[in-house]
Amino acid sequence: MHPVPEGHVAAVVTFLQMTAPAMTDPKPFPQGVTAARERMDIDSYRALFRAVGAPWLWTLRLVMDDDELTAILNDDKTETWVIRKDGAAIGLVELDFRPEGECELAYFGIVKKATGQGLGGPMMALAQSQAFARDVTRFFVHTCNWDDPRALGFYQRAGFTPYQTAIEVFPDPRLLGHHTRDTAPHVPCLS
Repeated sequence: MHPVPEGHVAAVVTFLQMTAPAMTDPKPFPQGVTAARERMDIDSYRALFRAVGAPWLWTLRLVMDDDELTAILNDDKTETWVIRKDGAAIGLVELDFRPEGECELAYFGIVKKATGQGLGGPMMALAQSQAFARDVTRFFVHTCNWDDPRALGFYQRAGFTPYQTAIEVFPDPRLLGHHTRDTAPHVPCLS
């Protein structure tokens, strides 16, 4: 056992990768759902990021400097795909091609109320298709024990193979005011 400093949280992170697409056929989205590459302004992006990621304590893009986030969103080596249902943004697939010859699935998720509607498969088929449309030798992602409990199994069924685990310890974003204290009740807030 290793103590976690007061005001901090710890997560078990699993890193996964693939070297060729496992999903080679496109999967259609359900009626009324679309996916399009968009260049979002930072306020719209952060609103979607928070809507998708708050239950899992996604925080990095909420605290990132505006200029740094704008540079990422406008970089030709970053693709932001927005999933919309009847026009409303409900999901995010973000691909980061900045590592030379690789693609990171930086963010992948949908708002909680849209889970269970058959969106994961089409989103992952889109992600793999777009990742390997460029000259990459590796597509990688990481997930942690705070993410949706189905996430790790989903990534593995989609063709990713785990290659490393790590423990990440960092200040609890709820205590810093980035999320409300009742966010992610599955992660104990110890202060």
